[in-house]
Amino acid sequence: MARILITGSSDGLGLMAAQLLARQDHEVVLHARNESRAAEALRSVPEAGGVVIGDLATMEAMVEVAEAANATGRFDAVIHNAAVGSSEPRRVVTTDGLCHVFAINALAPYLLTALIEMPSRLIYMSSGMHRGGHASLDDLQWEHRGWSGSQAYSDSKLFVAALAAAVARHRPGILSNAVDPGWVATKMGGPGAPDDLALGAVTQAWLAVSEDAEALASGAFFFHQRPRAAHPAIHDESFQAALLAACVAISGVSLFTAGQGG
Repeated sequence: MARILITGSSDGLGLMAAQLLARQDHEVVLHARNESRAAEALRSVPEAGGVVIGDLATMEAMVEVAEAANATGRFDAVIHNAAVGSSEPRRVVTTDGLCHVFAINALAPYLLTALIEMPSRLIYMSSGMHRGGHASLDDLQWEHRGWSGSQAYSDSKLFVAALAAAVARHRPGILSNAVDPGWVATKMGGPGAPDDLALGAVTQAWLAVSEDAEALASGAFFFHQRPRAAHPAIHDESFQAALLAACVAISGVSLFTAGQGG
């Protein structure tokens, strides 16, 4: 039996992955952004081993979520699922002065990776839209560009896939992969999404626990349990280094010195 933390697991694909893993008798710890959603999540997954609460839009809450997760014990796998979509009609700024999409979709996975005791497996939820992401860090907070919700989302999903590849490169003993769940009919994907919803949560759950040879890869980009070609910037070491440096500058936390060893 494995212990798995799934961020953003009060609904959508995170909840589906939690239910799937719980049915396989793994211990799942849920995450929700507030008490109300936490109660809903526990009703949906009564077998869950608990729930950590915090809105990942702020760095203070990111730290609190990491501390609460660590207090429950070490995880075998963490699925970084929490995200916001591409539909924000204007640039929203968090209390930290960060672009909302960047904060939740890119910085939160970075900071949680740095602060949560390193598991054996890390899974980062990306998107097929990452291929339209701009491999540029010049205006991460959208302070100078005209706002585009879809572009901000695509960029963030490129960043999180590059984070997965960077962790795989720097930590060869850890299995770290990114996942495209497909365009599925969740609240984020919308009712007209064409891909199979039933398959949307399978790959991340499989990567979290499976001993199949294919699931023991690291540094890959998966779609429906198969490696798939991804944006070339993901494996560009200079881009990875620049992204990590930008996250350090924003958060003050280094990915590989914050209790992660080495």
